[in-house]
Amino acid sequence: MSDMKSDARAADAGGSLPDAANRLGVQPVGKLLLRFSVPAITGMLLNALYNVVDRVFVGRGVNEIALGGLSLVLPLMTISMAFAMFFGIGSANMISMRLGEGRRQEAENALNHGLCLLAVAGLLIMAVELFFLDGILSLLGAQEGSVALDYARRYYRIILYGHVFFLVGFGMSHCTRAQGFPLITMIGMFIGAGMNMILDPLFIFVFRWGVEGAAWATIISQFAAMVWILKFTSSKKAVVRIRLATFKPSGEIIFHIMSFGSAPALLQLAMSGVQLVYNTSMGWYGAQALGVANGGDIALSGMNIVGSVAMLILMPVFGINQGAQPVLGFNYGAGNFARVRRAFRLAALAATAVCTAGFLACQIFPSAIVGLFAPNASAELLRFAVFAMRIQMLILPLNGFQIVSTNMFAVTGRPRISILFSMLRQVIILIPCMLVFGRLWSLWGVACAAPVADLCTVILTAALVTLEMRALKKKQAGL
Repeated sequence: MSDMKSDARAADAGGSLPDAANRLGVQPVGKLLLRFSVPAITGMLLNALYNVVDRVFVGRGVNEIALGGLSLVLPLMTISMAFAMFFGIGSANMISMRLGEGRRQEAENALNHGLCLLAVAGLLIMAVELFFLDGILSLLGAQEGSVALDYARRYYRIILYGHVFFLVGFGMSHCTRAQGFPLITMIGMFIGAGMNMILDPLFIFVFRWGVEGAAWATIISQFAAMVWILKFTSSKKAVVRIRLATFKPSGEIIFHIMSFGSAPALLQLAMSGVQLVYNTSMGWYGAQALGVANGGDIALSGMNIVGSVAMLILMPVFGINQGAQPVLGFNYGAGNFARVRRAFRLAALAATAVCTAGFLACQIFPSAIVGLFAPNASAELLRFAVFAMRIQMLILPLNGFQIVSTNMFAVTGRPRISILFSMLRQVIILIPCMLVFGRLWSLWGVACAAPVADLCTVILTAALVTLEMRALKKKQAGL
């Protein structure tokens, strides 16, 4: 708290950039990454618990088919995440780069624009999806007569009521971290996830509200997290803060925010498309491959479990990304290219270590992990989920490098390269592999598509990153 007070005094004095931002260019890179990444990793894990805790308690407190219902709406929730990243990360990237360039007023304008864009997007998504909910749900891949579809409808209708809370809270948390306060972001996510972990068992096991209870627990928790973040970003403790009284819409600022946030947003949209193809494939091939009438719903539940585990493993990597974001953006804007290279190398190494640990856990303990979500899992669910978990995590140790590389190009103002990486894995390679492998090897083939796409993408990424590191080295030498 003392750091925040000194930062605020420096800001009010009207001098150079406050220490909270200035230290990004002078403190040791390793220390900065640790300082920013640990709260970000904690925050991202806590954020992931919103969905994962819902799934664990739904699987234990309702049934394994209800897990399939939550899987059906995952593409829609991923689309919402895309908009949160589009305007949230876009604003954060612009804030950190402008602070590095010493253009504080533009950084503050980006913050104010980000808040308005997130709020409007949240309201529009809620209105459109509530009005067309039944039609939208019918397109999500469930087969006719699916029991999981009813669970999806009951859960997601309530989730939509809190969409503004999610977009604003999650999006603005990136802006808080970008100006040098990762601990504030972590506390906000801890408040939300902590409340969710308390309310979920209360609403599901005590009140017996089923999937509706999980949804209410989520949106109440998201509201609390949003209030915390907005309270800080409106205070004098922030380096740049919300000033709606002086807010003037600017098409140029909106364009820059969208440019900076386009890569992570497109990655999320591509993931939504992948999830939709997965859902549809589970419905098409589930009954025949698993030999039971409700095989489609069981396959949906199995893929939901695998996706939840992958989310928990990759969230620390996204936290490392977020911790590296202000360090990369500030130093790139300030022309400190040697620090950019070092920050990237350390972030990639840490991400690889996380993914390797996750890979080992999934290969050694898959049955036990499935049991956390469905302690009374049917033989069919256990059979498919264990197979899918092991095969989909084969290239996981290399995924950390891939994710950090995509983020580096976005943060340093080259969104087109980041978009290429994102679309290559999710759309250009993965979806065709899923469709072809599904036709050849049914449900089991669909599960095998992910490691093939991962390997192809990592090879191209490594080549482009090598060229980028050489270019940064030349810039540092003034060549």
